[in-house]
Amino acid sequence: MNESQNETSPANIPPKNKVPKKVAASTSKENKKAAEKEKKGKPQVVPNSNFPRHSLLKALRIPKAILEKNAGRECSEKDASEFLGVGLNGPFRVEISSSIKFGLLERPTAGMVKPTELSKRIIRPQSADDELAAIREAVLNAPVISDVYKHYRGENLPDNKFFENALTDTFKIPIEKIFEFNEIFKETLTSAKLIEKVGEKFRILDINSDHDRSLIDSSSELKKLSKGTSISSGDSCFVMMPFAPPLGDYYSKIYEPAITKA
Repeated sequence: MNESQNETSPANIPPKNKVPKKVAASTSKENKKAAEKEKKGKPQVVPNSNFPRHSLLKALRIPKAILEKNAGRECSEKDASEFLGVGLNGPFRVEISSSIKFGLLERPTAGMVKPTELSKRIIRPQSADDELAAIREAVLNAPVISDVYKHYRGENLPDNKFFENALTDTFKIPIEKIFEFNEIFKETLTSAKLIEKVGEKFRILDINSDHDRSLIDSSSELKKLSKGTSISSGDSCFVMMPFAPPLGDYYSKIYEPAITKA
């Protein structure tokens, strides 16, 4: 056997440093725990959205909890989550983001939140008019929601296909979020009494329009009158109808033939 063969023979190759299986498993577990601890220490990333991911009334949940359990004083996000009995996780942070977009929460400093005066006017209103005015103000604060409202106010919303195209092309809402936005938009405007359904169409009311304002006022007045009205089985109803031309020809078409036939 020559010299080169002796150098490469298995007997002459130095053994590799082998880590015992138990030590390797222990090291792997420690690394995994360290990685999990590091992950927990990092703030969770909140999915970015250009509109509130909650309707206005749902976005009031956190400000209301802080008002009721912390007298409306600023508190940490962790404290706010504990007031509601939920975890400080992604969904909760998204809810905070929605409240801020409506102008219902503010951040005095990083990691701290506080109800705004606007949210207090909605949660603890001094009058019905003040509450409704504050809700409408919150609608106009909300990015994208306010833009879509201003674009269509005083008009009927187009059919779903065309409305969805406009939301994507004009207002830059991702296609996968169109359905979510549509639901939040209509629910929010309903709470602000800025939308009504007429047949199969949705009309966006313009409070600056005399016509739409009269619709809102007359609807409110009818509700007030209906609350104070009672009807019993002995009540009678008087109806006045036009029987003669040019307003009506009920007599000549209905009553006169019936009388003649009799």
